[in-house]
Amino acid sequence: MKIKITTKKGDGGSTDLADGTRLSKGDVIFDVIGDLDELNSWLGLVVAEIKAKHNYSRQVKMLKKMQQVLYVISAEIVGAKNSNKQIQINEVFLSEIEDVSNYLQENLADGWHQKFLYPGGVKLAAYTDVARTVCRRSERSVVKLAEDKNVRPIIISIINRFSDYLYLLRCYFNQQEKFVEDELTIEK
Repeated sequence: MKIKITTKKGDGGSTDLADGTRLSKGDVIFDVIGDLDELNSWLGLVVAEIKAKHNYSRQVKMLKKMQQVLYVISAEIVGAKNSNKQIQINEVFLSEIEDVSNYLQENLADGWHQKFLYPGGVKLAAYTDVARTVCRRSERSVVKLAEDKNVRPIIISIINRFSDYLYLLRCYFNQQEKFVEDELTIEK
């Protein structure tokens, strides 16, 4: 028997969570799921662009792992169990994000953080910038959800650190591709 994607059950503006609870599609939980899904799609575009033209294998590994983590986070938020025991949302993964972020920071030119950098640059950096802004929106929607529902704090930490990573990654891509940033110097 073939699985049918169109069930028509959502035509009235409601849908089911994993536990069978029926909610309006306007519920904040679906904003969170939609934001995480959009972030995952942008990460897919960044990975596709890297694979098409570049060799950043360490970054591809992190981006693809984050895609898996986003699926697990989404499943947890809608009440499904994590059936993939290899993908854990914990302090170990948070440390992985920090390690890769530290690598990027160590490989950026001196003074890179003292300038306001306009979004964009090379195509890969521009895609990464969009992913970063969607990641920030995802973080805001998860925080909003956490005000009313139980969301593990580690989820918020991971999304926050991942948006920092994406900013560093966008800077790194532009630097590696020898793009001269349009910048505004910020004085302290």
